[in-house]
Amino acid sequence: MSLIEYKGFGGVPLSADMLGDENDPPVLLIPEIGQSRAAWRDVAEALVLSGRRVVNLDLRDADQLAPHIEDLRAVLAQMGSRPVVVAAGNGGWIATRALAIDGTHLAAGLVLVDMPVDEEAIADGLAARLALPALVVRGGFSPAQSGTASDAFNAALPIGQIADINECDLELASDRKEALLGQLLEFLELRQPRDAMEFKAGSDPRTLRDAMGCFATGITIVTALDAAGSPVGLTANSFTSVSLDPPLLLVCIANTAGTAPALREAGHFGVNVLQIGQQPTSNRFAAKGEDRFANQPWAPGQTGVPLLGSSLVSFECERESLHEAGDHFILIGRVVRAQFEPHRDPLLYFRGKYRRLHFA
Repeated sequence: MSLIEYKGFGGVPLSADMLGDENDPPVLLIPEIGQSRAAWRDVAEALVLSGRRVVNLDLRDADQLAPHIEDLRAVLAQMGSRPVVVAAGNGGWIATRALAIDGTHLAAGLVLVDMPVDEEAIADGLAARLALPALVVRGGFSPAQSGTASDAFNAALPIGQIADINECDLELASDRKEALLGQLLEFLELRQPRDAMEFKAGSDPRTLRDAMGCFATGITIVTALDAAGSPVGLTANSFTSVSLDPPLLLVCIANTAGTAPALREAGHFGVNVLQIGQQPTSNRFAAKGEDRFANQPWAPGQTGVPLLGSSLVSFECERESLHEAGDHFILIGRVVRAQFEPHRDPLLYFRGKYRRLHFA
């Protein structure tokens, strides 16, 4: 991250954080009037991890909209390529006015997060003049607010879409930020797609790992008993069904995993597929140096393997075969018993982050 300075209207200096690769598609973050760029910091860092170059801008100290509007147009003119502008709260009042004239020449898209009702903009028919793709997010930082006036503004956007982040879909405070990020990334991928990355044999294995991470998975915890009869387990997302007749599944285990020796020798093992409320459990079984079963409800299955309580599904398996595969080994199990709760939602993992189901 580097600190840069833009020249605003009248030569006023405006500070901004610059994050990410300069060759990635740009995103310009605008805070609410009266707030600093720190309000966007977590989202900015997450966008960088998702392959975006982010400019996180500070506004000047002013209450009037006019200087902020001219500042934004000046900053956009100084940027080397058209960004998607993402504005929080009444920062959206600035962005909508700045982009109502020649907006398509200055920006590739506009995202308005929790913008309050703008009576003046509605009266002036401002929305109809925003000719660039726009996303209105309600509930991005605080519970969603809607009304007749805001609905009219949103409906008038020529290329607009609306995303509501509903309270019923959130369990933790951090879920709201994850939901907002998900909406941003979906819009960015649609309106400002990145060039495809490429892995070739012999190149950086991290690139291959990133490519593999584009396949969304569930998360499991593989459990067994070690030679002393103590429960062991680890988090794994390389899991798949193999056959229904006979009933077979497999998991891939890293040779370097601390639990790997016990799993190599185990005659039986369990695969516990996690539900959305078990993210802390996933973290615990992925960490080193922790008593993974401390304060964790579990019970022995019919073969004695530890099965975790509250899982989406728990498979109890007899070892069928084991195959060496590079820096991992493939453990194939014959399912002898499965217990599941189909009314829960799965804990998902995609591109290095936990995810949740999104119902269209």
